[in-house]
Amino acid sequence: MHISLPSRVLRGTALLACLALLAAPGASQQSAAPVARYTIDAGTMSGMAAMGRGGGGMGAAMGMMMGGGRAQPMHELVLRLGSTRAPATGAPKADHFLPAGAGLGLSVPLVTPRIAPGEDQPMPGERPKGRLLLYWGCGATPGAGQPVVIDFAKVAKGQMPPGLYMTGASVPQDWQVRVSNSKTYGDWPNEQSRKTVPGTASLLGDHRVAGNYSPDIAFTLKQDFMPPIAGRSRALADGSTELTWNALPQATGYYAWAFGAKGNGDMVWWASSAAQAFGGPVWDWISPASVQKLIAQKIVMPPSQTSCTVPAAVGQAGGEMLMGSLYAYGPQSDFAYPPRPADPKIAWKPEWIARVRFRANTMWMLNGPDMGAMMGGAGEEDSDEPVQRPAPKKKKCGGGLGGMLAGAMGAGC
Repeated sequence: MHISLPSRVLRGTALLACLALLAAPGASQQSAAPVARYTIDAGTMSGMAAMGRGGGGMGAAMGMMMGGGRAQPMHELVLRLGSTRAPATGAPKADHFLPAGAGLGLSVPLVTPRIAPGEDQPMPGERPKGRLLLYWGCGATPGAGQPVVIDFAKVAKGQMPPGLYMTGASVPQDWQVRVSNSKTYGDWPNEQSRKTVPGTASLLGDHRVAGNYSPDIAFTLKQDFMPPIAGRSRALADGSTELTWNALPQATGYYAWAFGAKGNGDMVWWASSAAQAFGGPVWDWISPASVQKLIAQKIVMPPSQTSCTVPAAVGQAGGEMLMGSLYAYGPQSDFAYPPRPADPKIAWKPEWIARVRFRANTMWMLNGPDMGAMMGGAGEEDSDEPVQRPAPKKKKCGGGLGGMLAGAMGAGC
């Protein structure tokens, strides 16, 4: 089944993603820069978040809504290598040699991207229309000052609403490996290799990264992918929506958000944080230390919390289809050579450092057809409690499922 996405929805969701990116603070730097930095971001995706992997996409989503099977949780890996060196000879080349349990073969290539002149220039287009309504916080009713209304036409002219605070500099962001802060850079997945990480994959075992622009990196990983997380929603009598999820033992904190759109051009964006915090670092992998800071700022929910109420006003503003997303931030493993000296007085000049972060995330329709059981999400089959769902509504939504998926899947700028 083919679903066309209205251009209005695509433009609006693209602007939404742009706002989130612009709000993200710059990456912090290491005080003692090593020759090479390597990062692995490992994720476990369930629900509708897993459908974009393995060729699922929109067709898989519609097939499951029609009763055509189940989608199993999937894994994702994002590998980045940055070095202060230029290639010893020839073009940049590097590979990550993985344990057999990863199911990706002997190795995957870390490719240096090529950016053609003009590729990073914004494409011209008509001025966006409509409004974005921002809500935040767990509770049946919104807090003071909500919603903050962003008029897309005014934003295109450089006019931002007073009092708007997106992620801002107070949200900590972990150091990142990027093209912009590396003399030579390589990553995976890439155009040369887009292998799908199997749902049964394991990262346990020996890892080695070898290339012609960085020292050899080798470490043994004893932390594996997190188990899947499953979100549920229940309509309450006052019009609000209760979100619940299964607790993950490895979770350091949780963050939820929802996005919806109406046929009149209005869109709504809600976040579970007690303060305004939309996009940016909270959509990324986050270290346990940073999560602790975000919990203290009431931006991330503590690991002991497994429920949150979406205000009724959000559902009213979002129409019949609200796409919900839930993140469970996980542990982190760090490696370095030579290891950091126990005595802080001894100068430490590492040749390389490596970091592995973990998270689990899921997506599902909050007030549409329940997708949890159809998506193979964790917790559904093991629960003896009935899942309470709102009765399906008869009126069709203007933007509909296509618009919701476009927004939640992150239409690019």
